[in-house]
Amino acid sequence: MSELEQYYRILELEPGATFEEVTQAYKDLAFVWHPDRLPKDNTRLQEKAQKKLQEINEAREKLRLSRMKYQMLQYASPSAQKKPTEKTYHPPHSNPDLSRKDFSRANLQGKDLSGRNMSYANLSGANLSDAFMHKVNLRGANLSEANLFRANLLLADLREVNFRGANLIGADLSGADLRGANLIGARMKSGDRLLVKLVGANLAGAIMPDGKIYE
Repeated sequence: MSELEQYYRILELEPGATFEEVTQAYKDLAFVWHPDRLPKDNTRLQEKAQKKLQEINEAREKLRLSRMKYQMLQYASPSAQKKPTEKTYHPPHSNPDLSRKDFSRANLQGKDLSGRNMSYANLSGANLSDAFMHKVNLRGANLSEANLFRANLLLADLREVNFRGANLIGADLSGADLRGANLIGARMKSGDRLLVKLVGANLAGAIMPDGKIYE
């Protein structure tokens, strides 16, 4: 079995599945294996869930990179070139700079924004539910009143982000840098139960939903 075939199997897909199917399979499995859905006192299950999440995250990322590489090769192949008399099409940069862009109230549900530079962007009121934002740079961005339900923000740069009134229920912020972030009024709990994953997150100096500064 090739390495790519193995990644498809991890996501419980047949080799050759579309990237849309890969994304949906990832979301389904991430929901099933989210540690918050398992008993906190069951160390074995918690460790198994962490391992599963690492595997499916790696599988989706490797398949995404493979897809990007394939597309670049397609654009570069001689058969894909147009005749000299025709207007040449230049594909957009695979990872454009989105810093300081205005996405206020934009519908970005389920979008793949992983690795993008969105520092100081305006995302106030935007719908980012189920968005994949692994390693995204959102430093200083405005996400006030944004909907980040089940968004994946693993290892994201969230320093000084304005999360006032944002919906973070079900979001995964594991390993994210939240230093100096403003979380006043952000929805993160149901009763006393925290419904945001913050494993390994850096919260130094962050203003928590109740207005207290995390030390």
